[in-house]
Amino acid sequence: MQQSDVGARESGKIWLRKPCPATRDGLIVNIVHTAAEYQPKSLRFLNVAFDSTGDAFIAGDHQGNIYVFDLSGNRFTLVQRTNQASTALAFNLHRKSEFLVALADYSIKCFDTVTKELVSWMSGHESSIFSISVHASGRYAITTSSDTAQLWDLDTFQRKRKLNISQSVGIQKVFFLPFSNTILSCFKDNSIFAWECDTLVCKYQLPPPPPVGSDLKYKVFAVTRDGRTLATGGKSNHLHLWCLETQQLFRIIQLPTKIRSIRHIEFIPDSFDAGSNQILGVLGQDGIMRFISIQNCKLLFDVGTLDEGISTAIISPNGRYITSIMENGSLSVYSIQVLTQEINKNDLPKGLCKKSLQMLLRGYGEYPTKYRMFIWRSLLQLPENYSAFNSLLDKGTHCAFLNIHEKYPIKSRKLLRILQRTMSALAHWSAIFGDTPYLPLLAFPFVKLFQNNQLVCFEVIATLIINWCQHWFEYFPNPPINILSMIENLLAHHDKELLQHYMNCGVTAQLYAWPLLETVFSEVLTREEWLRVFDNVFSNHPSFLLMIVVAYNICCKSPLLNCNHKDDFEYFFHHRNNLDISVVIQEAYRLMLCTPADIHPETMLDDFVPLTKSQYPVFNKYPKFIVDYQTQELERIRNDELEYLKERQVVHEMEAEIMRQKDEDKIWYQKQELLREAENKRRDILLEEEKKLVEQRDRLVAVKRDLKLKEIQLLSASRKRFLQNQLDQREMELRRLDDEIERKVSLRGEEVATSAKEVGLRRLEIETQRQLLEQQLAKNENISTQEMKEDLNNYRRKVDLEEQRFHKAVEKDECHRLKTHKLIEETLANAEQACIDTDWKIQVLLKRKFDEAERKEHYEETARLLRNNRARELDVLNALKGLGIKKGKEDEEYPLHSSDSIDALCNRIRRKYHFGTDDCQPSQDDHFEKLQELKTTSLLKPVSSTVLPEGHLSHIPGIDPETHFSLNRKREELERKELELMSEIRNIRYKYAQQARQRYYTPPLHRHYDADLLIT
Repeated sequence: MQQSDVGARESGKIWLRKPCPATRDGLIVNIVHTAAEYQPKSLRFLNVAFDSTGDAFIAGDHQGNIYVFDLSGNRFTLVQRTNQASTALAFNLHRKSEFLVALADYSIKCFDTVTKELVSWMSGHESSIFSISVHASGRYAITTSSDTAQLWDLDTFQRKRKLNISQSVGIQKVFFLPFSNTILSCFKDNSIFAWECDTLVCKYQLPPPPPVGSDLKYKVFAVTRDGRTLATGGKSNHLHLWCLETQQLFRIIQLPTKIRSIRHIEFIPDSFDAGSNQILGVLGQDGIMRFISIQNCKLLFDVGTLDEGISTAIISPNGRYITSIMENGSLSVYSIQVLTQEINKNDLPKGLCKKSLQMLLRGYGEYPTKYRMFIWRSLLQLPENYSAFNSLLDKGTHCAFLNIHEKYPIKSRKLLRILQRTMSALAHWSAIFGDTPYLPLLAFPFVKLFQNNQLVCFEVIATLIINWCQHWFEYFPNPPINILSMIENLLAHHDKELLQHYMNCGVTAQLYAWPLLETVFSEVLTREEWLRVFDNVFSNHPSFLLMIVVAYNICCKSPLLNCNHKDDFEYFFHHRNNLDISVVIQEAYRLMLCTPADIHPETMLDDFVPLTKSQYPVFNKYPKFIVDYQTQELERIRNDELEYLKERQVVHEMEAEIMRQKDEDKIWYQKQELLREAENKRRDILLEEEKKLVEQRDRLVAVKRDLKLKEIQLLSASRKRFLQNQLDQREMELRRLDDEIERKVSLRGEEVATSAKEVGLRRLEIETQRQLLEQQLAKNENISTQEMKEDLNNYRRKVDLEEQRFHKAVEKDECHRLKTHKLIEETLANAEQACIDTDWKIQVLLKRKFDEAERKEHYEETARLLRNNRARELDVLNALKGLGIKKGKEDEEYPLHSSDSIDALCNRIRRKYHFGTDDCQPSQDDHFEKLQELKTTSLLKPVSSTVLPEGHLSHIPGIDPETHFSLNRKREELERKELELMSEIRNIRYKYAQQARQRYYTPPLHRHYDADLLIT
């Protein structure tokens, strides 16, 4: 017994050397999990579950570590750390790498053993989950807790159904029946119900069990693989066996009195019992698991001891291993094959002897499919020498079958590997089988049939060779002439015509009998026909196989008589033919009865002898010297071939070494040549670079010299420009001073003082109005809409009254003036009224924030008014031009005075028309174009070579500041016109200033915009 410590490793080997379990206990390995150094105790395993193949299982400890143990690959791997204890595991899902784990927080998680990632997380239970049952398809699972059972879809990980139960009743277990859509639910009151998985319709309910001694409460349950028998147990030493087909209790098994309660029960699967498992494992409260036969109620074997008790156990689906969790928290893996070696499982059940089977076979023609393997194993009395077979496998692949895949290219790699192992085991058992060319053909149908149990496969083939292949190897390496002679004698006795036809065509028994024997009919029969044939072969004397060969030829007489060429016969006995196998079997039985004793093979062949137990018998019924000689020759040839291969390998290596050396030399010379060429190139490049460097240095010196010269020139030019700039600035300053002196001299002190006072008063008035307007706006922000409308209406009426008064005053004044003055006065009044109306409407639009349509309408109204204003201003300008012509003489006498007067008039008109908003500014500037042109015309001729200041030109839009005036043209005419126009404008200006002071009271809103425009 080996012990394996998982420790802190995440992966490793389970055992270091191949285990050889003892017959008395069958223990393969004991697995412990020692904690880290800072933890004083070892970790206890809590749950274990096998996968669907039965060669690997998962186990979880109380810290949430989950390991996968691969028994066939001798590897373990840490696949997940859940950080909490697991309460149940399941490893037989339809995706083979996934498993389910129920955790202490009542949740179920699905992980992948390959990627080690979380696949899904399911929740819904409110108490600890103690059971997970997975459907045979692996697509559904039932999780059970004490108060509920839930059905899950493992494709979507969604809950499909939920079974709730009263706490007074309680659930013991809910699980799927094997290979069935039936769900079995077992409750604490001993009631058991069967449900249909798809519809959850109750199929039946088992009747209550009869009282036996004390009231038995079911706690543990187990079902056979065929789903027909249910075993139940609890706190008693009684087991109840139920037949689920009849829903009746058919047997009660009483265990020894030392068993007071049953912890766990489980059937041992067997590939030969077609699912009707006969051995039941029962784990008692003493920690010993006893295995009993449910047929004869005998104790077969047990595992565990009182000192090393078992806490729970699980049996692999293939019936090879028992994995138990011991009371100390370790895992123990047992071999069922070793434990059952001493049990005579080859004896047929009572009342079913070999003669009874033969009668059954004669009646039905074949054995039942689900019992065939069990019957074959019983008829052949296989010893199941596990240790002996493992010793043959441990010798590895025989050299004769290393390249078996080249001769027999089988698609299934698994089947090819099993065939190679079986052939190697046979070759290690007896040397002749390594040189028998037809052995793979003979063994292949059995390998394919028993591919899931290699031990049984080997022993069936070995039994076949010992009994049904008697005297086959006496003429080795030739076919068995003696056996073929027996077949020829039988054919001569029973069908001379067919034998004569064979002789006429030159066909011997090696052509019509040997192909059938060496392939054991696998080439000419289907699987079902072949199984029926060997049902009869294994149930009769070994000579029956020869009778089958003769019967096959006789039953195929008609097509064979039509064949005349050897190729036709060869094809016929290597391919399937249209033949009723029942007729062939009946003919073979007839031949067994009608054949005379002198030629009957039964007298020449020995009776059936089974294989010996523990060790296989020695097989030496062959010409040993021939085999040894052939083996020696083959060994010699093999050695010669190896020597030849070695020599050829050496020659190839020498040639390769020579070629490599040549290549290296060639490469070395090429590299040297390249190095020389590269060196010459680099030398040339260096020379060229040196020349270039010298040239660059020369160019750099020249460039530096040029830069120095340019720098000197630039400094000289900069100094000259600086001096010239200083000179120009001084000249400009002198001209500016001269102009300023001339302008000051030309201004009259009185006009300057008056203008300054008016400007000061106007500015103070504007500033006051601005401040009042800001205060008024701040106060009126929260005034309602209606009040604003009323104020606007009142203001408009007031403006209309003032306007009427203004018109009356203007009309009275204009009566005493010329028609020209009247036109100017009316034009100015209309322009002022238009600006006032425009300003009021724009203020209403800004303050009320009307919608877009209203704003557009007001803008169009404003534009119309501006167009009207422009037309009226043009009339005013035309009138001013007429006055300018009349007053030309005065302008010639006082040119500077005229210029200043025109300036003042322009500013007055600008201030008068600036009562509008900023939006009207471009139009108002256009209104004064004509007036400014008139002023410009009056200033074209300078006085005493002086230049107008920039301040005058800045008030005339449309005049380019860079325009150079010719000041020497028509000086006298311009001065005369300016004097006349200035005197007229002065009178008008004085009059309107007086009238404006008396009549106008500017409202806050109006004054605000007036101030803003003037300041701007």
